[in-house]
Amino acid sequence: MRTETVIQIAGDAVYATLMASAPMLIIALVVGLAVSIFQATTQIQEQTLAFVPKIVAVMLSIMFFGPWILSILVDFTYRLLDNLHRFIG
Repeated sequence: MRTETVIQIAGDAVYATLMASAPMLIIALVVGLAVSIFQATTQIQEQTLAFVPKIVAVMLSIMFFGPWILSILVDFTYRLLDNLHRFIG
């Protein structure tokens, strides 16, 4: 297997991982920022107040973006297995 092929596979894997995790990370960031602003304005410093809303938001985003994430991962796997003949030779 050539070096270029390995680098291309690794790049595709990183891209697929970033695309699959981006919705959850962005939503967790936005919810965390909103909770932090709420905590700063009310001066409530409870740790679970920051943790629980992010967990709920991430679970809802997985339910909402699940089919899109699955299509990205299936597409990556299909391309990887479709080019399997290039890896062996």
